[in-house]
Amino acid sequence: MAELLHYEDFPEGLVIPFGEYHLSAEEVTAFAAAWDPQPFHLDEAAAKRSVLGGLAASGWQASAILVRLAVEAFANQSAAMASNGMEEVKWLKPVYAGETLTGRASVLSRRVSAKRPEMGILRMKFELLGTDGELKTEMVGVQFMRVRNP
Repeated sequence: MAELLHYEDFPEGLVIPFGEYHLSAEEVTAFAAAWDPQPFHLDEAAAKRSVLGGLAASGWQASAILVRLAVEAFANQSAAMASNGMEEVKWLKPVYAGETLTGRASVLSRRVSAKRPEMGILRMKFELLGTDGELKTEMVGVQFMRVRNP
């Protein structure tokens, strides 16, 4: 097994590209039915009449997809310890059914915890991009990462 990525492997300015995720209409409506049952997430005709102009994922679903892509791209291969939350979440553009999404994470700043020197604190920006590369969702938050040699 390869060694896990640690705090030292995440310099400020690092950009981590993500893989792809194809979002089907069935996934959009299933998520909406369970968690965000608004007409423009549930029904194609209602969605076309809405400000969104088509069947669009809930912002919460877009955020969940972004987290999944981050986990697959680096978090599951790292010594991640936890997160204490997101500072901001922005749903900038609709995420439409049928889109193939990708994303990236960028390390904005980093420091070692003064109280827990075994823990590095990474402030990161996560971006979800649509099929055409347009920025759809942006999240900024903190990731705690184990320091290799505290």
